[in-house]
Amino acid sequence: MAETKTKAMSLREKLMRIQVELKAPKNLYNSFGKYKYRNAEGIQEALKPMEKTYNVTTILTDEMIELSGRVYVKAIATIMDCETEEMISTTAYAREADAKKGMDEAQVTGATSSYARKYALNALFLLDDTKDVDSEEYQAQSKDAKPAQAKPQAQTAPAGHSYDDIKAKYNELIAYCKENGFDIKDVAKEFGLNAKSTYEEFDNALRRLIYTKSKKEASEKVSEYPEEV
Repeated sequence: MAETKTKAMSLREKLMRIQVELKAPKNLYNSFGKYKYRNAEGIQEALKPMEKTYNVTTILTDEMIELSGRVYVKAIATIMDCETEEMISTTAYAREADAKKGMDEAQVTGATSSYARKYALNALFLLDDTKDVDSEEYQAQSKDAKPAQAKPQAQTAPAGHSYDDIKAKYNELIAYCKENGFDIKDVAKEFGLNAKSTYEEFDNALRRLIYTKSKKEASEKVSEYPEEV
């Protein structure tokens, strides 16, 4: 019966329902930065039962690209309708670090891939990394953050993100703009970015651009395959 019902749905409707119903809680904890987070594996685990319900499958692929002499992992998250083979995709980028303590080169690439895949999945399924301002968790985090704001370094380098992290995220945003035809000046003006912007502000701008581009591509793709009347 469930399979019969899904055959009457377009991929766009299936994706919309998954976006509304998918729950991927932040079940991991960063003891250094003192914040909770989710990873790509956690999203995939939460997604699997819904793939069966709506008869879709999610495919994750990576591409290695070089921009300005640095290596980036371009992750592509694709949802495919098992009944029609129609697909909708989103992309995300993450830059490989030159080196990371305790990791060999293969592990650095793997960690970068996992990070990029997480944000590709975030864009595809509209998973938000921010907390509702009315939630108890947001209020608790805000109270915990107030003492740190008194320290000068906390104003420009939030807990868990070094200055190198902020610079890397800024460079990642620039690289994405160049590759996808966005004017970095217009982007900076739209999102209020400047030299004092935080990691989260640069990251939010990047994710919004990725979502905007993926939404446009999905719309163009759907227009090529009109639904049967």
